[in-house]
Amino acid sequence: MRRLSTRLAVAASAVLAALLAWVCLGLPARSEVRALATTNPARTRLMEQRAEEARAKGGKARVAQSWVPLTRVSRHLIHAVLASEDQGFFGHEGVDWRAIEESIERNVEKRRFARGGSTITQQLAKNLYFGTRKSLVRKVREFVVTRWLEGDLSKARILALYLNLIEWGDGVYGCEAAARHWYGKPASDLPAAEAAGLAAMIPNPRRLNPRVNAARHERATRRVLWLMGQAGYIGRDVAGLGAEPPPEAVAEDEEPEPAPAETPPAPGSGPAEDAPPPRP
Repeated sequence: MRRLSTRLAVAASAVLAALLAWVCLGLPARSEVRALATTNPARTRLMEQRAEEARAKGGKARVAQSWVPLTRVSRHLIHAVLASEDQGFFGHEGVDWRAIEESIERNVEKRRFARGGSTITQQLAKNLYFGTRKSLVRKVREFVVTRWLEGDLSKARILALYLNLIEWGDGVYGCEAAARHWYGKPASDLPAAEAAGLAAMIPNPRRLNPRVNAARHERATRRVLWLMGQAGYIGRDVAGLGAEPPPEAVAEDEEPEPAPAETPPAPGSGPAEDAPPPRP
């Protein structure tokens, strides 16, 4: 019996070691993560995933992106993103366990996956290195990179990378390209309502946007405005949405509905220049 127990322990250790090795093989180099403190990445894993998806359909992925520092991003957009995506951003170290718990409770209550509890840092890790395909191994890798990002970068830099890299429509990446694509103006000029409109798209930008479903996007925008009012970024009377939040309009990472053909602006680039964002 003792010999059998020993063999089982050895086998379990071997399996655990193999799983750990598999997780580590899919991680970026730590030096690559550290370099993000001063260097803007040229491409992300999500961009590569979209290019692969386009090639599989016989097409070519489009990329519109222009880098801007936080000093050239409307405070309303920063507030809208913080209020809707990660209200505890400045207080956690990459993972918001309370938000995860609340997310699980909502999902159980609704009996479907309504929304994850990912922080801005976790979403950045996913965009940079892993794409949208879900698996337990990806979540473990994402957790590791999230901890690295929080350890190696300032909160301002994490937020700047996030706002400049995330997807905001078919071939549209970053807040500057998004503001010009959807509202015809630079990110610095967005008023509260338009900033809320951009933040509303983040959970699923290729489906939750005004061209694919204007009514659904409007509901999501109203929810972001309500959250901004609750956080004190805008007056609650300005939001004008009552005491209860509007319902969430879309689940994360749903398959997008076909969108009309679009021609995003030409991609651009800029230096890594960040300033601390306005605090609540």
